[in-house]
Amino acid sequence: MLNFDYQNPTRILFGQGQIAALAPLVPQGARVLMLYGGGSIRANGVYGEVMASLQGHAVLEFGGIEPNPTYETLCKAIELVRSERIDYLLAVGGGSVIDGTKFIAAAALLDEDPWSIFEKRAANVTAALPFGVVLTLPATGSEMNSGAVVTRRATQEKRAFASRHVFPQFAVLDPTTTYSLPARQVGNGVVDAFAHVMEQYLTYPVNAKVQDRFAEGLLLTLVEEGPRALSEPDNYEVRANLMWTATLALNGLIGAGVPQDWATHMIGHELTALHNLDHAQTLAVVLPAMLRVRREAKRAKLLQYAARVWNLVEGDEEVRIDDAIARTEAFFRAMGLATRLSGYGLGREHIEPVLHALEAHRMTKLGEDRLVTLDVSRKVLELAL
Repeated sequence: MLNFDYQNPTRILFGQGQIAALAPLVPQGARVLMLYGGGSIRANGVYGEVMASLQGHAVLEFGGIEPNPTYETLCKAIELVRSERIDYLLAVGGGSVIDGTKFIAAAALLDEDPWSIFEKRAANVTAALPFGVVLTLPATGSEMNSGAVVTRRATQEKRAFASRHVFPQFAVLDPTTTYSLPARQVGNGVVDAFAHVMEQYLTYPVNAKVQDRFAEGLLLTLVEEGPRALSEPDNYEVRANLMWTATLALNGLIGAGVPQDWATHMIGHELTALHNLDHAQTLAVVLPAMLRVRREAKRAKLLQYAARVWNLVEGDEEVRIDDAIARTEAFFRAMGLATRLSGYGLGREHIEPVLHALEAHRMTKLGEDRLVTLDVSRKVLELAL
């Protein structure tokens, strides 16, 4: 096991009715800005629950944060925070709203261009506005980590940053808020969480038995409960298990003390920025191809994954690896996602712009061993056609 430094300060309030417990978590006298997306929280009742819980607080609103939140929209929120002297933020939504809130929390206290957070890799983030989360879409794990991804529409860039100053103070996870999610968002969330686990688990062995077993348990839960969430949308236990799994997939626990990959995510980010695909859609396309191209470097963990997640323990090793990747791909399709670029109308002519973007963003040595060069990325994209 590798050395690690792990701390997660986010308090979790899990279960039905927990939104009612918001009031004591938000400081009395704070000027609160509630941030959300397209307005679905009004239709599903979450907006009303949050406002009822925050009676007595001064609450302003900022809606319209996009899936793949844009820098341009978030800068408008930063202006509002400053002009209205906001001192507490509340993100109500999924990963995009939470990521956007993290950026706003950090940028609102900067005396320089907000984009400098990405240019300086968050080295200039020395403080951030405090904020909490009401999660309505389990997928990214952003509710319990310190990372965020933002898209700059003007330049088609999708950039990430991380800072210990932007951990949420608390996150409310009520599985009933997910009942009304469209099937597409449910499928996306399951695949997103699955890919998060794989980026931390499927690298090379370092005898981290605890992290491996945690990761395998999360993968098995997603495989078991993901399809049930589509067929039984009002099943509380299914939704509860998926919500908690997505949080644990990226709260730092299973990634502590192990090598991490993230090449699939970096290539996926460029596909999203260039073609406005859902984040999970890009992961479902890239991950199986990445595993096939890098099967030798990942051989030991692929065999472990085949055995422990898919119960493939007999026969030729190469066949087992093939089978495990094929089952992964089939699982993504069962969740409603295409696993080929052609499924989203993209062909060979779309590969070169992705490679140019990777190069421009210095993503030329990716992966757990830094061996995913542009040539390897090209092979992955070609295999994903």
